[in-house]
Amino acid sequence: MTSPESPGTAGDKAKTDELSGTEQPFVVHLMELRDRLLYSVYGVVAAVLLLAIWPGPSGLIDVIAMPIRAHMPPDAKLIAVGVFSPFFVPLKVLFMVAVLLVLPWLMYQAWAFVAPGLYSHEKKFALPLIIFGSFLAYVGIAFVQFFVLDKMFAFIQGFTPASVAATPDIASYVEAILSLYIAFGLAFQVPIVVMLLVRFNIVPLDKLKAFRGYFIVLAFVIAAVVTPPDVISQLALAIPMCILYEVGMVAAKWFVKVSKAPDAAEAPDAATETAASSDAATSDTSGTSAPR
Repeated sequence: MTSPESPGTAGDKAKTDELSGTEQPFVVHLMELRDRLLYSVYGVVAAVLLLAIWPGPSGLIDVIAMPIRAHMPPDAKLIAVGVFSPFFVPLKVLFMVAVLLVLPWLMYQAWAFVAPGLYSHEKKFALPLIIFGSFLAYVGIAFVQFFVLDKMFAFIQGFTPASVAATPDIASYVEAILSLYIAFGLAFQVPIVVMLLVRFNIVPLDKLKAFRGYFIVLAFVIAAVVTPPDVISQLALAIPMCILYEVGMVAAKWFVKVSKAPDAAEAPDAATETAASSDAATSDTSGTSAPR
């Protein structure tokens, strides 16, 4: 005669891995990667075409040149030293702005490629992280465009002798601001990195708190390496990195709670119920065996 299954055994059989049986051949992964790369290219091409229509390469150059032209003489203009600079630099700016414009789309394609290998509770917080990361990147780039460049060029132009006409080359100017865009866009991802480190138990939150002093030093070292040799841009990068590090540690506590797996969230409750039932059984046994 077959003995009835215990509730725990039946529950274990019911709780199967939702990813079991979803493995795919390597060729299928390559085809999926190809499709995601094509979708990314289509997005960038569409953004390039739209920006080429409006505001156009010349309009984009005028926008990104506003911070430095505000500190140049009224009739001064940026110069093009290279033979092909008037042609290639506007195209480079057009492509750069197009990539920034479709950054959420590119990050979504990366997420869609790895999504089949994620659990359902992991998929829920993937999209919010993509949106939050894109928002932080845009905030970092806007911080460069509307604050850092203005203060940096005001500081640099203040050292220009009266007998020297500061007429920067457009190619070197675009290279400089592009490096700042990338540096600040990546630096503003510090909260995302901290949240993921804590969520996947790579680095405990207590160790990140203990690392706070070292991170401040590291932030100033990174700022000194990736920014121009002026105090304004270095402070403008290092100070937000330190603030965002603190924001990431605060957000990591909340993120760990809301992104727990259902089994992990139910485990403490089950343990509490088991302990309570064992205590009740112990008290009943002691009461029954007590002499009358």
